[in-house]
Amino acid sequence: MKMKIPFLLLFFLWEAESHAASRPNIILVMADDLGIGDPGCYGNKTLRTPNIDRLASEGVKLTQHLAASPLCTPSRAAFMTGRYPVRSGMASQSLPGVFLFTASSGGLPTNEITFAKLLKDQSYSTALIGKWHLGMSCHSKTDFCHHPLHHGFSYFYGISLTNLRDCKPGEGSVFTWGFRKVVFIPLQIIGITLLTLAALSCLGLLRVPLGVFFSLLFLAALILTLFLGFLHYFRPLNCFMMRNYEITQQPMSYDNLTQRLTAEAAQFIQRNTEAPFLLVLSYLHVHTALFSSKEFASKSKHGVYGDAVEEMDWSVGQILNLLDELKLANNTLIYFTSDQGAHVEEVSSKGEIHGGSNGIYKGGKANNWEGGIRIPGILRWPRVIQAGQKIDEPTSNMDIFPTVAKLAGAPLPEDRIIDGHDLMPLLQGKSQRSDHEFLFHYCNAYLNAVRWHPQNSTSIWKAFLFTPKFDPVGSNGCFSTHVCFCSGNYVTHHDPPLLFDISKDPRERNPVTPATEPRFHEILKVMQEAADRHTKTLPEVPNQFSWDNFLWKPWLQLCCPSSGLSCQCNREKQDKRLSH
Repeated sequence: MKMKIPFLLLFFLWEAESHAASRPNIILVMADDLGIGDPGCYGNKTLRTPNIDRLASEGVKLTQHLAASPLCTPSRAAFMTGRYPVRSGMASQSLPGVFLFTASSGGLPTNEITFAKLLKDQSYSTALIGKWHLGMSCHSKTDFCHHPLHHGFSYFYGISLTNLRDCKPGEGSVFTWGFRKVVFIPLQIIGITLLTLAALSCLGLLRVPLGVFFSLLFLAALILTLFLGFLHYFRPLNCFMMRNYEITQQPMSYDNLTQRLTAEAAQFIQRNTEAPFLLVLSYLHVHTALFSSKEFASKSKHGVYGDAVEEMDWSVGQILNLLDELKLANNTLIYFTSDQGAHVEEVSSKGEIHGGSNGIYKGGKANNWEGGIRIPGILRWPRVIQAGQKIDEPTSNMDIFPTVAKLAGAPLPEDRIIDGHDLMPLLQGKSQRSDHEFLFHYCNAYLNAVRWHPQNSTSIWKAFLFTPKFDPVGSNGCFSTHVCFCSGNYVTHHDPPLLFDISKDPRERNPVTPATEPRFHEILKVMQEAADRHTKTLPEVPNQFSWDNFLWKPWLQLCCPSSGLSCQCNREKQDKRLSH
């Protein structure tokens, strides 16, 4: 009996250690609009990213890691739920593909299950620091139905919408194309009409009642007033910082913003050293408006964009150093990625390039050429994942959902389709192939392309049903509209689909034809059948981007308490004093 006791103790210690190893701390780091060609570990020779590179050298680098959508909101919805965004209604059927107002009623539906919900149910402490961009409220400004705290996070500090040029004075506007369509062109038409009617009236060729002139002048004045009001109020109404449900800074200040996000992340880790935690650190970098603190300004070889990348890399380093100091590194899985490819059309009014690099890949944010969806994917977990690996198999940001759920011991929901697959067999070398035989690339709510990685083959086929019309012709983006759109005259449909073998032609320059690929029609038939099977699994769901859900609703607008109509306050300094 005495001999059995040490063995029993060893058994229980082994069980406890195995349980701890299967329930690691989890840190998911997401950049915004970072191109796969930006980090040094993906080939960049001039941007300094030593901490992101360190993650790659100490873990696994995925070279064919794919965003489920090439736009912020749908990509993040897919990331959070492990499901194509079209399944949750988080894929737009109109031109705008992301939320642009905090007081919209659309957002991640309450019946969707995020990995944060699953891990919270497994007694994980959960926090989101940084950008959300998945909606706020449904019917009243206090129901917070889409808020991070209603989707499994216990703590939130950051912005509910996104970083925009309009949030930083002097940086221009994302609405320039829209202003031209709904303000400048109508004003020009009204002006020309007034002048024409006045000329005809003076020449005695047409009798024009004064009421017509007054009506046209009133309409012009109304359009101009609404335009100026929009310019004045957009920033405070949409660009603000929150802590949980409270506004802490309206409008937000960019001063030391990355430092503040980093400090919040560090404090959350320090508060949870004794129990497993989930931290989603969702940077505002490097979405425009670009910013950096004085320590990083004008220090890179790539202007303000490079400064922002290098400041973000510094922040990653602070988190890594803290894990080392707290001796948490060996029991923490870290994942680093971007929500989609770099925004190649981001050029300032002065001609400065404000978008990143997608490396050798064509296109960028808002389209499904490889440059728009192929993103950094780095995972590190010392002693569990072998360091220095490179995996070339197709993987998706939807795979994070089932991966972290299984590690936390959470069963996957059985009442819905989960499109992601557990990455651990691939990361640990137990499997040599991705579980994704087919992947479906959506442009908003429209099936845009199908990817097929046949079993027992190295080929990776990609068939485009339509492609965006780059403007100007021969360029690498849709510069006249700032982003590429997904329907109407903005795309070219292909029948038969445009087919590439990505394994041989990653730049997507040379589509295969029946003359160059004898199995051309057979390949397309298999891919069409897969697409048909997939579309049959899509239920009809409420469209979160309907105009009713998308447009600004004044009764949903959040404002600082006691700020009146100005919607301006700064509680950041006060909160900082209280925290010391």
